[in-house]
Amino acid sequence: MLKVEIEKNYGTFHLQVDFQAERETLALLGASGCGKSLTLKCIAGIERPDRGRIVLDGRVLFDSAAKVCLPPQKRRVGYLFQQYALFPHMTAEQNIAAGMSRESSRDQRRRRTEELMARLRLEDCAGKRPRQLSGGQQQRVALARILAAEPQVILLDEPFSALDSHLKWQLELELRKLLSSFEGTVLWVSHDRGEVFRNCSRVCVLDHGRSSPVMEMETLMNAPGTVSAARLSGCRNLAEASPAGEGQVQVPAWGATLRCDAPWRAGVTHVGIRSRHIRPAAAGTENTLSCRVVQVWRDVDADMLVLRPEGGLGEMLYMEVPKGKVPSEDCLTVALPPEHLLLLS
Repeated sequence: MLKVEIEKNYGTFHLQVDFQAERETLALLGASGCGKSLTLKCIAGIERPDRGRIVLDGRVLFDSAAKVCLPPQKRRVGYLFQQYALFPHMTAEQNIAAGMSRESSRDQRRRRTEELMARLRLEDCAGKRPRQLSGGQQQRVALARILAAEPQVILLDEPFSALDSHLKWQLELELRKLLSSFEGTVLWVSHDRGEVFRNCSRVCVLDHGRSSPVMEMETLMNAPGTVSAARLSGCRNLAEASPAGEGQVQVPAWGATLRCDAPWRAGVTHVGIRSRHIRPAAAGTENTLSCRVVQVWRDVDADMLVLRPEGGLGEMLYMEVPKGKVPSEDCLTVALPPEHLLLLS
């Protein structure tokens, strides 16, 4: 189990995170510059927080009050950097062996290196240097070096940022298979919601240096709770809202009063709805809006309509439609189903 409760002030940026990860793959999800990588560096001992505690499986890695700050080599934390940080003058085999304790004998290091190279299918790369390896091979060497150190937690910092899209899918599958046999905690940092949705069971959203409570991945997609979480989960339609009587919300940006199944709660400031949940309105449908079609975005699997609600304040709505089903009309009446409206703080 990993417990992190830290603060660090960088002047114009204040990092303040508080979360707990079990023996699981937990996502740290957030936009670029929100503090995800800084959080990993604090856990690994590369950065020192100003205050707080970091505890891993009962071992205190950092405690500002007790003046404890273990050096990186004593933390048993494996950190996969975005660019892998392999030693350029060493072969793949030497890079892997470098991750092991110096207390290990030469025979132990050789056997463990051979075992890891076989496990990650790196036998043919043993004598090659990083510049001679593909991106996928470099990643596997870096992971083997991490595993050689027998870490209790693995930190993945945007693990596919250095790869092209052709390699990413294959390596994602390989990484997931590899991590399935790891018995410790994994923190998976990303700004790609699809990537973490496929690979992580729970998620902690970071926004401008502050962490939100850890939630199930399904909760992020179905009931994100906050504007930042909704935006990161892919919700394109967000607008300020206020209560308008029992079960209704007023949304000036869309020029509408809408019924909402979710109960209003203290702190709510916005309403949201996913583009795939907006649909053409049938006769007698509630929560309808008359809109003008401003633009059509054509994509591989679906098309997106950009709509301007009549009577609104000029803010657009985005509506996903099946490929080849773009309506011919310039004006369209759409429905925002009450069960799909999100109330967000």
